[in-house]
Amino acid sequence: MTNVSNSTDQTNNPYRLTPSAVPQRYRIRLRPDLASASFTGSVAIDLEIKEPVRDLVVNAIELDVDAATLRVGERELTSRAAELDAQFETASFAFDEELAPGAATLTISFRGILNDQLRGFYRSTFTDPQGHEHVIATTQFATTDARRAFPCWDDPAVKATYQVTLEVPEDLAAFANTHEISSTPLGDGYREVVFAESMKMSTYLVAFVVGAFESTEVIDVAGTQLRVIYPVGKGGLTAWPIESAVFALKFFSDYFAIPYPGDKVDLIAIPDFAAGAMENLGLITFRETDLLIDPASASIVELERVAMVVNHELAHMWFGDLVTMEWWEGIWLNEAFATFMESLCTDQFRPEWQKWVRFHPDRESAFAVDAQHSTRPIEYQVVSPDECRGMFDVLTYVKGCAVLRMLEQYLGATTFRDGIRAYLKRHAYANAVTKDLWRALEEASGKPVGDIMDTWILQGGFPLLRVDRGVVTQEPFMFTPAHGASAIGSAWKVPLQVRALDGATTTQLLDASSAPLSLEGPTIVNGGGWGFFRTVYDADQLAQLATRLRDLDALERAVLLADTWASIQVGRAQFSDLFTLARGLRDFDEPSAWDLVGRAIGLADRILDENGREVLASVVQSLYGPVFARLGWVPRDGESAQASELRASVVSVLGHQGRDADVIAEAVRRFDANEVSGDLANAVVAITLAQGREGDDLVCAERRRTASSPQEEQRYLFELANSGSDEVVLAALENAFTEVRTQDAPYFIGALMRSRDVGPEVWRRTSVRQSEAIERFPSIAFDRMYGGAASFVDGALADEVRAFHEANPLPVGQQMVQQILDLMDVNVAVAQRNRATLADELARFLES
Repeated sequence: MTNVSNSTDQTNNPYRLTPSAVPQRYRIRLRPDLASASFTGSVAIDLEIKEPVRDLVVNAIELDVDAATLRVGERELTSRAAELDAQFETASFAFDEELAPGAATLTISFRGILNDQLRGFYRSTFTDPQGHEHVIATTQFATTDARRAFPCWDDPAVKATYQVTLEVPEDLAAFANTHEISSTPLGDGYREVVFAESMKMSTYLVAFVVGAFESTEVIDVAGTQLRVIYPVGKGGLTAWPIESAVFALKFFSDYFAIPYPGDKVDLIAIPDFAAGAMENLGLITFRETDLLIDPASASIVELERVAMVVNHELAHMWFGDLVTMEWWEGIWLNEAFATFMESLCTDQFRPEWQKWVRFHPDRESAFAVDAQHSTRPIEYQVVSPDECRGMFDVLTYVKGCAVLRMLEQYLGATTFRDGIRAYLKRHAYANAVTKDLWRALEEASGKPVGDIMDTWILQGGFPLLRVDRGVVTQEPFMFTPAHGASAIGSAWKVPLQVRALDGATTTQLLDASSAPLSLEGPTIVNGGGWGFFRTVYDADQLAQLATRLRDLDALERAVLLADTWASIQVGRAQFSDLFTLARGLRDFDEPSAWDLVGRAIGLADRILDENGREVLASVVQSLYGPVFARLGWVPRDGESAQASELRASVVSVLGHQGRDADVIAEAVRRFDANEVSGDLANAVVAITLAQGREGDDLVCAERRRTASSPQEEQRYLFELANSGSDEVVLAALENAFTEVRTQDAPYFIGALMRSRDVGPEVWRRTSVRQSEAIERFPSIAFDRMYGGAASFVDGALADEVRAFHEANPLPVGQQMVQQILDLMDVNVAVAQRNRATLADELARFLES
């Protein structure tokens, strides 16, 4: 195995500017015109010329750029007209004389468009509670879109300071990375807002927003000024994110042993935003649904989502902003570590949520992708901006987080933390690569961290561990044999936590194909459930584990069910094996374990014909009925968060695949009475819509229009995907192309595509409009609109889908589409193996 090539450094990657000149300080002035969706601006860049040159080259795209001036001491030089290169997104300025090494200031004037693609400097609209429409201007520069707002060295390794001045209409608010220094009327209906100079950072972290916003009162958190900024009229939805942010700032400052590096923290809700949030230093931008929330009506899952996104972005202030990856192949380190820290912080913020157990379903999604031959290493060579955008997936965020958690548990939490502190202090205000982190952790632990982690980061896939008579062996886990190229690796250095159910626990590193276990008796090799691998136990061991579920902890139980589910997917086990284990869960309020049962039931429902689905409904009632009898509709005083979340899951499965008439009737009653809030809200709406009653879609449209929170608005949009009316689903698809916000539309289409009955038609209608979708939707979400195709189980349809996507690749996100297609093929294979026998198997299960 080789380390990542160094071929993407600044000297030989055509998409990176050569280091012949390096910026030190930017002074940016911008004047947006919201009415015409345009802006004018200028930038003065203090730079250091490193070697004699005649040309200065900056990144710029979709800008009308004037000739540049260069001040060198008392002299001022003017360049020839800028030469633009659309492929490499550059503007070159040629001078009539050679420029000597030394300090200089480059000044460029330019004009641009406030686009509607949710990247660069773009426009967004919203309607306030009084019905007035507002237009705002905002930014999203990651990964390489600062160049759409001002000419710059748009490279994470080229750090500088930034001082922003905005000329904005007098009645609008303006915000940037740093605090406001002054606001001066200009006499033409505009005012000049000057912001302080930032710390040294990368261009993708620069941000500014202009529009009709209000803010909470400033809160001082250990010397850092914190507030939440929101579109006018939404101030009642800010208490929860403030509580979360106050805790997170204190937690991270203590964990990293470094004070917050900026001069303030603004959390701002943006009406149209392609991602969930963005870690701009001091001005963190969010989708409204990931920041603004009403705790009185929200579910625990929704509250957790907001807390986790806030925690994730604040973790980035240190891991990403203070210390930044040298180039985009290292983005996994930013995002995986922020995902790890969001979970660590959330677990401290609300221990009763059991966050690390709740992380398990996300980890299962990473397993599903990583067992395909189309997977990829977590870190791989990145050259172009489009390749950068392809890294923002479940492997970067979730698998990356999972292997970091595995490493933390292997090294010990305190040792791991000490290594992180050393890493951050050593590389503060600068850049780093993956091996820098491993070096710091090696120094803290004395263990070969780099050798271990290279096997997890630089190759795709994960191992299957076989435990047989006291010996553990490893082999690559894969859904299907390789028939061509495969990104799945061959061997891993596997940290094991070996736990004897009757005694001790010890750690062990499996660094060979096989090794004897260090403990005897009934034993699990994934003690604590942190290992990123699948496990198959010999028959005697498995039988003992099945009878001793109470001796496992919550995550270990979830892992046991997950390993069984994986065995079903590859044909080594039957659905009834999983359902037999599920019988032992009836007294456990463990949503993560039951999630695996629900996944199996959902796939079985797609495989079976109508008669078989009747049998499946009986299986569901036999498994979930006793749990529902214990939990009921009404929460008990003092019940756990897990019980509340499990209740929602149980109601949902009983109301859909269980066909429970009483559950359906109560869900419909609550919908009609508008008793829709809390943990049961989504289940109530989904079950009601599944009945296909005429007019329920119109009720959802009205409730969405008058929603009091972003979560309520999203609920009444996305649950339309559960409608039992084909006409409603197909009408919703048309609305996705015409009325739904472009930030939501690709995800909404993906949800509609999961419809059991009309999903194939949704795919066909979407595929013929792919060019329109590419033109309309943000590029970061192109692949999301096809996510529902993974649920298809018909072989002929799968062939049609694959043929189309291989002949019509997306310009961004095609690798993720390939992973969707491969997961579709896994489900097709499961269906083909089980379609003829599954109903009889389930009938025998009911009799057992």
